[in-house]
Amino acid sequence: MAVQIRELHHIGLGMGSAKADEAKDYYRDVLNLAQDGGRWHIPGIHGYFLDIPSDVQIHLLGSDGPSPYSQGPGKDPVENHIALAVDDVAEAETELNRLGVDYFVLDNVAAPELKQLFLRDPANNLVEIHQIGHCRCRKSQR
Repeated sequence: MAVQIRELHHIGLGMGSAKADEAKDYYRDVLNLAQDGGRWHIPGIHGYFLDIPSDVQIHLLGSDGPSPYSQGPGKDPVENHIALAVDDVAEAETELNRLGVDYFVLDNVAAPELKQLFLRDPANNLVEIHQIGHCRCRKSQR
């Protein structure tokens, strides 16, 4: 059985800290995306969450060099990534282990009680998996 993905939650865009403000203005002024003013404080990461009307977000993640949460080369959650949601993150982690998939974990960093699993697809794209109901991605559930 593969990991059972339920939703696309956000697209994370990594950039230098100074660019995060410019990017926020761009997405607001050019693409008319509203800022989620309730973004949790993530120590060491300057940024913004922007709401897309379809209940998905864009996360602008500003860090100069490797983030404080980097776990080595290729294991920095502030890199560009997509975030997918599952019903049960522990079940997803068990399945990743069964399949022999390499991943790294962040616990309670971006939000209280949020466990994030990060893995690379065959094209080296970073993919985040987290549990539905433990993030701010869906405006309709805030």
